[in-house]
Amino acid sequence: MTVSRTAPAPLTRVPLPVWLGIGAAWAAAIAAEASGAAGSLHHDSLLEGGPGLGLALLLFLPAWQVMIAAMMVPSSLPLVRMYVAASAHAPNRSRSLAAFLGGYALVWSAFGALAFVGDAGIHASVNASPWLAANQWLIAPSVLMLAGVFQFTPLKDACLRACRHPASFLQRHYGRGPRAGLMLGLRHAVFCVGCCWALMLVMFAAGAANLIWMAALTALMVHEKTGASGDRTVPVTGAVLLGTGSTLLLYAAYANGAI
Repeated sequence: MTVSRTAPAPLTRVPLPVWLGIGAAWAAAIAAEASGAAGSLHHDSLLEGGPGLGLALLLFLPAWQVMIAAMMVPSSLPLVRMYVAASAHAPNRSRSLAAFLGGYALVWSAFGALAFVGDAGIHASVNASPWLAANQWLIAPSVLMLAGVFQFTPLKDACLRACRHPASFLQRHYGRGPRAGLMLGLRHAVFCVGCCWALMLVMFAAGAANLIWMAALTALMVHEKTGASGDRTVPVTGAVLLGTGSTLLLYAAYANGAI
């Protein structure tokens, strides 16, 4: 089914519940940081002497979903706005929007769960290997360098192009009804994960509710996906991440007597 010819609504037509959800997510992150509760939900705290992998994952995922609402939904507001305009006269439009956002959250939650399980594997490897235990300082700079390298890959470019042209994406995949909304949210989230997974991996390493990292990475991803010069920012970000990661790696190697 084709998209309605209704002109895209202005930014203020983004439904109020979406704005409230973003605001509530930021408020929760600020409250967690201010109260000190954020540290208890960091993946390291949950995995080291925590309640076990299954329960730790269940505790981690709500904090991760709050981060997704605070950080990723703002970067997808152009598509949300167009979807609301396109479905303005469709039946069940509120349920369809909820399904769209639910599909988006589902894919990002799956990525968060995968990152958490992967981190659990790293913890197990560190505990099993004396060499890794003695050289844990390699991990954090490596994450920054991995994110930097990814900024220069064709996959980053392809997924970012899809995210930067929401009208074309909506034209290809729009359909009426909650099921179509769910599928649209799933498809959009796949491209969103495809272009932002490495930056969110940096956020994962920094930890839930680390406000400085949250604000910086949110601004960066919103600019990449919606800014007029967002595509030109990508290699600059890659160079900064590579430079920062390399510098931290050299410093850590020197501080730990490796060089």
